[in-house]
Amino acid sequence: PTQQNSKHFLDFRFSIEQLNTNPSLLANLTLGYHIYDSCGDPRKAVRSVLQILSGTREPVPNYSCVGKRNIAGFIGDLTSETTVPIAQILSIYGYSQISYGATDPSLSDRTTFPYFFRTVQGDSGQYYALSKLLRHFSWTWIGIIRSDDDSGEKEVELLRRFLHGESICIEFTVKIGSNIGDDPQWLWGQNIIQKSSSRVIVLCGTVSLTLVGKLAKFARWIREKTFVLPSKWGANDQILSYAQHIFTGSLVLTQIYPYKLDTAEMRDFLNSLTPSNYPDDKLIEDIWTIHLLCLSNNPNKNSLYEHIYLRTLHNCTGQERITDLGNFNDHGNSGRVHLAVNMMSLALHDMNVSLGDQSPESSKVAVKYQHQIPRAQCSDNCLPGFRKAQRVQTQLCCYDCVRCSEGEISNTTDSANCARCPDLQWPNENKTQCITSTETFLSYTSDGISVVFFSISLLFFLKTVLIFGVFIIYRETPIVRANNRSLSFLLLVSIKLSFLSVFLFLGRPVDITCMLRIITFGITFSIAVSSLLAKTIMVCVAFKATKPGSSWRKWLGVKLSNSVVLFCSSIQIIICTTWLAISPPFQELDIHTSPGTIIIQCNEGSAIGFYSVIGYMGLLAAVSFVLAFLARSLPDSFNEAKYITFSMLLFCSVWITMIPAYLSTKGKNTVCVEIFAILTSSAGLLACIFLPKCYIILLIPENNTKSNLLGGKC
Repeated sequence: PTQQNSKHFLDFRFSIEQLNTNPSLLANLTLGYHIYDSCGDPRKAVRSVLQILSGTREPVPNYSCVGKRNIAGFIGDLTSETTVPIAQILSIYGYSQISYGATDPSLSDRTTFPYFFRTVQGDSGQYYALSKLLRHFSWTWIGIIRSDDDSGEKEVELLRRFLHGESICIEFTVKIGSNIGDDPQWLWGQNIIQKSSSRVIVLCGTVSLTLVGKLAKFARWIREKTFVLPSKWGANDQILSYAQHIFTGSLVLTQIYPYKLDTAEMRDFLNSLTPSNYPDDKLIEDIWTIHLLCLSNNPNKNSLYEHIYLRTLHNCTGQERITDLGNFNDHGNSGRVHLAVNMMSLALHDMNVSLGDQSPESSKVAVKYQHQIPRAQCSDNCLPGFRKAQRVQTQLCCYDCVRCSEGEISNTTDSANCARCPDLQWPNENKTQCITSTETFLSYTSDGISVVFFSISLLFFLKTVLIFGVFIIYRETPIVRANNRSLSFLLLVSIKLSFLSVFLFLGRPVDITCMLRIITFGITFSIAVSSLLAKTIMVCVAFKATKPGSSWRKWLGVKLSNSVVLFCSSIQIIICTTWLAISPPFQELDIHTSPGTIIIQCNEGSAIGFYSVIGYMGLLAAVSFVLAFLARSLPDSFNEAKYITFSMLLFCSVWITMIPAYLSTKGKNTVCVEIFAILTSSAGLLACIFLPKCYIILLIPENNTKSNLLGGKC
């Protein structure tokens, strides 16, 4: 807390002690108080209010968990950002609230905030006076610097309206963000201010040391300009003292209170506030530790404060006084806290006197029936989670209570209708509130099948790398060279990529992974099948070329195989590119298949594009299967066609059975079907094409000779 915040607390405490010692006010009553620090955070402010109303550490809305307690009202808060949500809650429960710093104009709406009061002028009154002040000095050409938040935007719009009424023009409006660094917007604003001709600048928005710090770095460009500050800026002593060199000569709107607190009683009170006089008061101890840098009796607290405030604490002599600090001697703004407490106490006093003036008879009747309110209802109240259903041919006050339908809630008693939850939420078990629906997808952490797929894919990838290494080492042997080793290498690379494409199907789907899933596998596997097709064609051509005088000899060589692979793969790439350009896959949230669950899945975008990719792979596989089947009886030196036949038969079987399974499943089960098809078909290619060769290379190397291959003994 700053010195000024601590001073507000001491002003509040002094006012309470004065009231409790005044016999003419609140006779036989003693005011107590709870103090909560909002830390400038609206969420913490709301939580603090609910804690006070509930009487417990954990807030319980709409319940008071403490027996006998009387909450008279609330004093605070300092800023509009925290005061508005507090006022919204207290207006519901009918508690009075008096703020000593909130200036938001919306708080003046007596319909919305009937129990809210404040001891400071609202923004409307301030900017009205400010516009009159500018007009009085004939300052009709001004600039505005505001905080980059909602408060700054609202205040600038309010100021514009009053300036327009006074025929005052605005040269520029510059926003300063709350981040510590120099953001591009502020750098642009510096350039605007340098080039501006206006000599007067009005500050608006949230009071912030960060904003003033940025102005201080820009001091040489604004030292010649005059600042005009609203009262909430002028009331912050810390801000003005932090940057005196830029605010010297500025005009500040201040609010004058009818009395001062610079009295002997106040000075005695402040001088008496020492840890030795109040050994059990932790707040006094904290004030001395933070502002006077005195060591406390708690070593842990000392270490914490030295770490937070980067200051060294020391043993105090006991002669130090809070009044030694500058802000505690400045009583110019003390009146607003003191006035808030006095307003509340006077209202309580008047109410107490009014209740005391009631006749004994009327009071006696009130007590007699206080706990004997008769019940006069046709039907019991419908609890939250139920709605009223009118009985047939009965009066309106007679009804039955019906449970809310699926997907609907009611959170009030005797609700006439149930409200449907938003799309991404679902009722809790009692149907009294909407809670976030459970998200489901093929997760690495919560689904064991994901770990299984991950492990299998990684295992087959490593096996493929191992086989690739074997083929590299034995690349000059006859069995590797017999069937176009370049195609074998390309086939191994494409199979490796097919196994790696499985990782795109695991985890939470996003747009980019949805687009890459099928397309990555489709292209890599099309290259693999194209390589097999090229191998099969080369087998047929090579057999034809063995005949004397055959014209097929000119087709022998790598040009034919490379052309087949390039042509067949290019068609798949064109299909995938067209699919992405027209209607690409995207992330989809399915909230209808399983009520209460959000299935995060990929929508294929265009069914035609999806089935075109799958269908083209099937076409390539079918052509390869037919050619390989026809070439299966060729001489043994070209017997790879047999293995291609089996691999393509396996591929076609897997993907034909995959289609109905794909269409009949939803969510992560659909992804499991796709992954299973990819792993099975890729593993089938690896096993059928390369394992027989590895068996010969590694286990029976004596068969890995040219004579054995030509002799049909391999």
